[in-house]
Amino acid sequence: MKIACVASQSPRAQEGLRLLQARYVLVPLQEADVLVALGGDGFLLDTLHTYMDSGLPIYGMNRGTVGFLMNVYAEEDLPQRIAAAQKDMLYPLRMKTRTASGEEEEALAFNEVSLIRYSGQSANIRLAINGRTRLDKLICDGILVATPAGSTAYNFSAGGPVVPIGINALALTPVSPFRPRKWPGALVPNTAVIEFTNLDPEKRPLGAAADGYEVTHAAWVQITEDRTRPVTVLFDPGHSLEDRVFSEQFAY
Repeated sequence: MKIACVASQSPRAQEGLRLLQARYVLVPLQEADVLVALGGDGFLLDTLHTYMDSGLPIYGMNRGTVGFLMNVYAEEDLPQRIAAAQKDMLYPLRMKTRTASGEEEEALAFNEVSLIRYSGQSANIRLAINGRTRLDKLICDGILVATPAGSTAYNFSAGGPVVPIGINALALTPVSPFRPRKWPGALVPNTAVIEFTNLDPEKRPLGAAADGYEVTHAAWVQITEDRTRPVTVLFDPGHSLEDRVFSEQFAY
């Protein structure tokens, strides 16, 4: 097994990289069968974006803090651990945006696409799903669409549901909704075409973010799941991403 390795700039991650280099022959990316990522959850997310078109499975080891998406770090038996690892396929969300000035952009998100108000006034957003308007005017601080893998992050902190992997659904979660006051959000099929329209882009500007990529002054945002750009992430047996996400429903 030919292993390539990338690491965040944190001292712990760089130390881990040095230890692996001393123990194993690490190869350049273009020669590798698998990519090991050393760092925290944020670094793994960056790694997914950077190397998603390489075709390599990605095995993360935690040298950060929480490490929800990572395996436990250890130098011993790395090839054996990778060979025995379970595979989880992650499909990103594709965000298409049009700004108030008419500029169009696209970006991908493995965790969530979020819209957040930029002004001191609440956002006014129209929500449509598959071409049908579901909310004429949502008055809120923002709204987000989360993948199952990302449902335990910002989505859960905003009061959204944890979405088990494999049920083919996305979480649609408002941030501080004012009207409709009691709207809790929704679960929608992963095949849905979700559209947000800023009803007052000049007075009440919005930012739209796909993971770490942000578009300012978004007037219209469309979100779909992109099944053509999967990434394979590897997890130690008994600690798959599906198990972890499911267990988060009971972690109080």
